[in-house]
Amino acid sequence: MMRFKSKIFRIFNPVTQIFSFEKLSGLLPFDDFILVYHLVSDEDVKHVKHLFPYRSVKQFEKDLDFLSNHFEFVSWEDYLSQKKTSKPSILLTFDDGYSEFYDVISPILRRKGIFAINYINPKFIDNTELMWRNKASLLVSKINENDKLKEKMFRWTKGELKHNFSSILNISFDNRNQLDDIADYLDIDYEQYLKTNPVYMTLEQLKKLKNDGFGIASHGWDHPFYNQLSLENQLENTQKALDYMTENQFYNDSFAFPFTDHLVNNHFFDSIFLRNPALKFTFGAAGIKKDSYSRNIQRVPMEIGNYPAQKLLKNEIIYYQFLKLLHKNIINRS
Repeated sequence: MMRFKSKIFRIFNPVTQIFSFEKLSGLLPFDDFILVYHLVSDEDVKHVKHLFPYRSVKQFEKDLDFLSNHFEFVSWEDYLSQKKTSKPSILLTFDDGYSEFYDVISPILRRKGIFAINYINPKFIDNTELMWRNKASLLVSKINENDKLKEKMFRWTKGELKHNFSSILNISFDNRNQLDDIADYLDIDYEQYLKTNPVYMTLEQLKKLKNDGFGIASHGWDHPFYNQLSLENQLENTQKALDYMTENQFYNDSFAFPFTDHLVNNHFFDSIFLRNPALKFTFGAAGIKKDSYSRNIQRVPMEIGNYPAQKLLKNEIIYYQFLKLLHKNIINRS
């Protein structure tokens, strides 16, 4: 989906460059928006670099400055109470619980007085295991950087090294054990990598962030593709993570889908809200779009093509209006 949007945005770029954001902002369909990032770093992040583009510190601060000029950042409590704001409001969120939030992002947000919620996967807290997609990116990074590993993979794939990179990155959640097999073949040690490069935040860090006023909430137990799970497994994965939030006194009143909520049906939403009376909303990441299930809200992903916030939101506005013309601006669920 993100690759598709990147292509669409490249087509829209000449159009969006003609208009100022002030001009296009009049076409915004909502008065409140939820944005989602993953991490911010000036470093070469091997376990992420082949998955999505991420902001440098300078780029992220430019985003925040632009957004502050046109929107008002709100807290989770403000969002729930539908606080009246003089400008359209933004709730800032981050996914996956990367350690960069603690080390890099939270100091910036504290300095600027901006609240954010972290949607995390409990399975990876304290760096007990590397998430399967991070394994894929790390493998490709390690192979690219090491001629001996390239030769080894070249022999194994009979010359289809480039094709194999795509194959590694496309390994599914169900087949994630293949990533361990490849690491064993190449003598790449995920545990050692986690020891020397903490990928995720620790429970202690999460509790410190909570005490500092940031939100911690559920992103599913172990970051699966929900449309590849049975309804029973969708509910089990979600409930396990929500229970963890309750046990540790984090937010248990929202849940953000890992990857996408595409093809998740009404049975899931009806069941998870019935089981969890405290749950207020669930969140997808389809951008500026409406949802037929009123308590499932779509967030705007901010790392498409690594466009700056102004250009990305202009593209999102044009894309929404394009979908509206086609009567496809609403996600209809069965």
